[in-house]
Amino acid sequence: MRRAPSRVPVVLWVPAAIALALVVLPVAGLLTRVDPVELPVLLLSPAALDALRLSVLTGLISTALSLVLGTPLAVVLARSRLRGLRVVRALVLLPLVLPPVVGGLALLYLLGRTGLLGGALELVGIRLPYTTAAVVLAQTFVAMPFLVVGLEGALRTAGGRYEQVAATLGAGPWLAFRRVTLPLLLPALGSSLVLTFARALGEFGATITFAGSLQGTTRTLPLAIYTTAQTDVDAAVAMSLLLVAVALLVIVIARPRAVEGRL
Repeated sequence: MRRAPSRVPVVLWVPAAIALALVVLPVAGLLTRVDPVELPVLLLSPAALDALRLSVLTGLISTALSLVLGTPLAVVLARSRLRGLRVVRALVLLPLVLPPVVGGLALLYLLGRTGLLGGALELVGIRLPYTTAAVVLAQTFVAMPFLVVGLEGALRTAGGRYEQVAATLGAGPWLAFRRVTLPLLLPALGSSLVLTFARALGEFGATITFAGSLQGTTRTLPLAIYTTAQTDVDAAVAMSLLLVAVALLVIVIARPRAVEGRL
């Protein structure tokens, strides 16, 4: 059986190859820096294991928090007709374009001891900066917009006709949300969650600014890489490869299932 000819224009192959090289070759360069014999020892060090455990734990919590808070926000942005919604959408997407360090400073001056809300929290015994909770907040701040963008786009693509039909059949807003809107979101939910978790896993700037770098408490894998690179480059490269491997594993396992859900 003859294979169908490729529908990709020939002129696109060269820039596509260059783009792929820009992504793959720097990662491949890491493999040439570390001795494969020493790699297991470097990866099994207490610092690397603590950082990996903390990264995965806080990444999962921030992804769950993004799901709980970001899904309703995406529905409001896609279905609401409130005035000023374009401004609200711009504010929601702001973490996507802001340097993460700016996000960390914003969180610090909001929830820090002298911040807008931090002083009131201190009075009731709640201290967020430089704690594991601060890591989760920083990751959620930078990662949740990825979930909101994915879900809002899915709702806009599907349109609102299904909810309108449900309304004509007597379904109230909450019933329509549960029976119609949520099923519409499911195909896009998987890919959005994958991107959200991957972004949380690699978060650095906002975390180090708002949560600091305390081993076992706030030093996630990206922070451990940065700290270790000052004294032991080989160990930092090994941790970098570990982070790359975990991120690839998450994407390879979850992404195809998310794509299948759209077919």
